[in-house]
Amino acid sequence: MEKVVKEGGDFTAEFRLVGISAIAVAIGAVCALVALGLLRMIDVFTNLFYYQSLGFHAHPPAENTLGWWAVLVPVAGGLIIGLMARYGSERIRGHGIPEAMEAILIGKSRMSAKVAVLKPVASAISIGSGGPFGAEGPIIMTGGSIGSLIAQGFHLTAAERKTLLVAGAAGGMSATFNTPMAAVLLAVELLLFEWKPRSLIPVALASAVAALLRPYLLGSGPMFPVAAHGTLPTAALAGAVLVGLLAGLLALLLTVAVYAAEDAFHRLPFHWMWWPSIGGLAVGIGGLIQPRALGVGYDIIEDLLSGRYDTRLLAGLIVVKAVIWAVALGSGTSGGVLAPLLIMGGSLGALEAGFLPGADRALWPLVSMAAALGGTMRSPLTSVIFALELTHDVNTLPALLIASTIAHGFTVLVMKRSILTEKVARRGYHISREYAVDPLERLSVGEVMTADVVAVPASTPVRELMARYFLDGGPGRHPGYPVVGPAGKLLGVITRSNFLDHWTGAYLGGQGDAIGVGPVIAYDLIDRPAVTISPGDSCRVAAERMARSAVKRLPVVSPDDPGRMLGIVSLGDLLRARQRFLDEESTREQFYALGRRVPGTSG
Repeated sequence: MEKVVKEGGDFTAEFRLVGISAIAVAIGAVCALVALGLLRMIDVFTNLFYYQSLGFHAHPPAENTLGWWAVLVPVAGGLIIGLMARYGSERIRGHGIPEAMEAILIGKSRMSAKVAVLKPVASAISIGSGGPFGAEGPIIMTGGSIGSLIAQGFHLTAAERKTLLVAGAAGGMSATFNTPMAAVLLAVELLLFEWKPRSLIPVALASAVAALLRPYLLGSGPMFPVAAHGTLPTAALAGAVLVGLLAGLLALLLTVAVYAAEDAFHRLPFHWMWWPSIGGLAVGIGGLIQPRALGVGYDIIEDLLSGRYDTRLLAGLIVVKAVIWAVALGSGTSGGVLAPLLIMGGSLGALEAGFLPGADRALWPLVSMAAALGGTMRSPLTSVIFALELTHDVNTLPALLIASTIAHGFTVLVMKRSILTEKVARRGYHISREYAVDPLERLSVGEVMTADVVAVPASTPVRELMARYFLDGGPGRHPGYPVVGPAGKLLGVITRSNFLDHWTGAYLGGQGDAIGVGPVIAYDLIDRPAVTISPGDSCRVAAERMARSAVKRLPVVSPDDPGRMLGIVSLGDLLRARQRFLDEESTREQFYALGRRVPGTSG
């Protein structure tokens, strides 16, 4: 048997990547401007709703002087959003990231211009009227819409449109928070559903360009600068385990609360257009109890990270923020989840700082923020890098990694889906977020093919073909056979359907049982060139070629002489190849026990 040389390389990128990357760079620049526009719109609507003034200067809703009238502000905002969703586009409802996921998975990454315009306006109204949300979900949805719209102006595949949609989302997030690396990781962990150069490179470039423009639009430096910590003591790293577990529990409770609220709204006897205003009423009442729970709350995050907080007020802040956030999200209004998770996770960490050893009161809010984010969104790498880029406090990395990983592991074990994927699943679509190299990519065709091939001589009469190869009693029966010439050269493939088509045509033509009489031979039944594969190609390539050509068997030919057949690979061969890797996943073996070698092992 001749030696199999595997073909192909580490990646499948093509030179189209250069052009896609150039488009992504432009998208990143555009989305940086869009991020600026969204943040300014939030300021404008906050001033209009709470201070009856027009201006771009940021005033937190908690400082308003409306008294009891402030309860009606979120109600008015919710009513406006409900009307926009019903008569504009229902796609503006929700927190943004699940909608982007759905567009990628089932919408061929095509989003409408209407969503690109209405989503940021609705989000700005929601947050500006006191909604306890962040701007990241809306900017991800808006940036994704812009990326998709620009992509639709070019002759691209759905996979390429997905890359540009995600490039817009990453660019918007990068410009909003000055977190270019976290934006790329968020794209990988939540939106791309792959880790390939064809998507990673354009998305990373878009994120980097948006971050480069941010100093000219929103300022430079970390969003929440803090006094850097020194090397953390061992006690702090041990405490990070408990922080991670409690953050995972918080993530579980928040996810359950959001979808319990959503289920409650679905049981209401009137149209969903009115739900955001009801959610707004809950927000307004919560704002009277705890005014700082309203709005984005970046000032709260800054206080937590600098250690300026009153522990006695934090429990109430967590409860009120969680309740109004869950109710508002469940009502279908528009807003993001990142900033609320940072506030609630950070407040939990501040409470834990009272009894955890080995660190100051500014460390645990940061660690718990990252852990709550990683556990709730199931994106531990994003949460760690996000925390680092927000603060530039590099020495906290070990504690961040431990807590985020523990929180992620906890929620993976106790929850089937995250707060993001649950939304998509409720619309009837399953998402798997486990990335792995396709097992079929790891095996070559030459390793699984059948070398002993049953071939049909081209001169075989149809009657003999029927008797020897396609009748039920025929030996070595297969659904198709390669046809070879006198020197064994591959000429094509005939299948059972080819044979039956000829048989039916002959019968309908009046030949009846005379099929096979005359000059009709096997060669005459070949209706197209053979679809072949080389022994060095991967089994994944073989599977894709079968799917495109609607065949279940591929002749394996020499790459140096395409007419020389080396074997054949069938769908069954590919399934057996995959079974080999399933056995690796499920078969448990023990080779050593208590220092003794188990019988039957070598070494």
